[in-house]
Amino acid sequence: MRVTDDRYTRDRQRLDLAIRMIRHEARTQTIRTWTGLTDDRIRKLYRAYVQAQSKQPGVAVVRRHRGKSPRQAAFFLRNLETRREAAALAGLFALLGLLQEAARDVRAGTQAALRWGDLFCRVYETYRALHRSHRISFEHACHLLHALERRAELALDACPSCDALMVVDMLRTRTPVCAWCEAEQRARQQHAVQARALGAGVPAALSLTDAAGVADFPGLAEVPDVRTADAASARPT
Repeated sequence: MRVTDDRYTRDRQRLDLAIRMIRHEARTQTIRTWTGLTDDRIRKLYRAYVQAQSKQPGVAVVRRHRGKSPRQAAFFLRNLETRREAAALAGLFALLGLLQEAARDVRAGTQAALRWGDLFCRVYETYRALHRSHRISFEHACHLLHALERRAELALDACPSCDALMVVDMLRTRTPVCAWCEAEQRARQQHAVQARALGAGVPAALSLTDAAGVADFPGLAEVPDVRTADAASARPT
């Protein structure tokens, strides 16, 4: 009787994990790799438990993605916001031990695979609770974890400026800083350019790009400030 109970419990855990991953819009191949369920069983679970609920008012629509899973490491370094979220997600991986426990060595559908899948889902759900924008999808989160495990393209490092955790490119040619420090550096540069633009008589409303373009046109720096000219003309003689 105990063997039957264990088998029933494992089957139910496989179904629960599959539905959980479907709600996170995981691909069929990823769900099959972790749960051991067939493609037909996964599609039936989607139609019976997820697609039907998506038709109810106020329920978010769960999409099914086709094709291969994401494989581009450059996605996590594309802009400052994505770099911040990638660092936060990688920190959760390290905090809960997922970087030490590789899923590639676990056979699909076993208790070890189900425990690993449940832990990964909890990490991703925590990330989504912390970042409402959640620019990183479930499939991209899987790729980020595998890339950090391989350390061929991406790796974890400490920011040389503030010691914050960051995801770095293993093929980088210069020492990077974290997204927060880079944002501060850009803000200081923009402030300096605007200060120089004001000193040259360029209106303060110019953006960083417009102000930097003044250097290409030296004649603009010689144009008097309209506000200064108006004040001089209104001054009594």
